[in-house]
Amino acid sequence: MKIGIISDTHDHKVHTKKAVQVFLDKKVEQVIHCGDFCSPFMMNLFKPLKMTAVFGNNDGDLFLLMKKAEEAGMELKGGFWETTHNGKKIAVYHGTHEPITQALIHCGFYDVVITGHTHLVKNELVKNTLHLNPGSANGFEETPTIMILDLSDFQVEVISLID
Repeated sequence: MKIGIISDTHDHKVHTKKAVQVFLDKKVEQVIHCGDFCSPFMMNLFKPLKMTAVFGNNDGDLFLLMKKAEEAGMELKGGFWETTHNGKKIAVYHGTHEPITQALIHCGFYDVVITGHTHLVKNELVKNTLHLNPGSANGFEETPTIMILDLSDFQVEVISLID
């Protein structure tokens, strides 16, 4: 199973549209957004995808974000979400508070911990837990990036949104 991972879009429509197209082209089965959409208008851009997301610290009107997410067919889970895919326990958290991020990584309960917030790509194995951060899809002053995780073999692909 391929999972697309995106975070910190921060209202960047061009990069977000490109990320959606990459996920469609690569035939990901599930997309996880780690927060910081920022504005509710961003939700419609994700309509073609099966997507679940958590809030980030820069997400504005949470009520309107939830309403627009529902209209777009997305699941918006609040500040934290855990799920199981292919027998792998996955935690998703924006990453706003580093002690919480570290507790999730080190507790030994999750096979994969997915965060955002730092805008820095992270692909590290800590004991038996894979910690992933796709970086920022906005890019800001750096290269905008997303990730694809293949749960069948734990291969991670980092993808630049700049041609």
